Amino acid sequence: MLPGKIVCVGRNYREHAKELGNDVPKEPLIFLKPPSSVIRSGESIVLPSVSSRVEFEGEIGIVIGKTLRKASERDAARAIGGIVAVNDVTARDLQKSDGQWTRAKGFDSFCPLGEPGDAPSELQRLTVITRVDGVEKQRASASEMVFSIPALLAYISNVMTLEPGDLVATGTPAGVAPLAPGQTVEVEIAGISRVSNGVKADR
Repeated sequence: MLPGKIVCVGRNYREHAKELGNDVPKEPLIFLKPPSSVIRSGESIVLPSVSSRVEFEGEIGIVIGKTLRKASERDAARAIGGIVAVNDVTARDLQKSDGQWTRAKGFDSFCPLGEPGDAPSELQRLTVITRVDGVEKQRASASEMVFSIPALLAYISNVMTLEPGDLVATGTPAGVAPLAPGQTVEVEIAGISRVSNGVKADR
């Protein structure tokens, strides 16, 4: 089942914002990926011919379990239906040239998703790890986020209603890098969810 909508958060780890030369936003920076970008573990990330630099972004994904509208952080935390590994694949060159991010984030295959697992009682302990060909490239805890998971869900719910099955991707830590055909990229939420995908060029 595809998420009804995929709401993503940009620059939610200070070191990632710094590595791209950006300031940390004063409020959560949100954008959307289309459900058509979703693939599952074992399917291929396809590098579009119009981009010369496609990067991985491992993220902690939140599956919404019940409707949230203008929610408090407390209510938002209670509405979490699951935790899932997300790869917010990004055409970095197009992100920079376009100014807005829809094209850079929205290609088919640009949202690999694992199978959701149960949320822990302490969300701050969630850890995201990204590996390329078995080599660790990213590792960070939710405690390092600029805006916490409940704060993000509450903020988004004051912009748009979050419905059961929707996905919120909470931002990527430092360590992003380009992908090349033939590589395999894996995102893991430690002990909970993982997604692994080969990479191929568009033909």
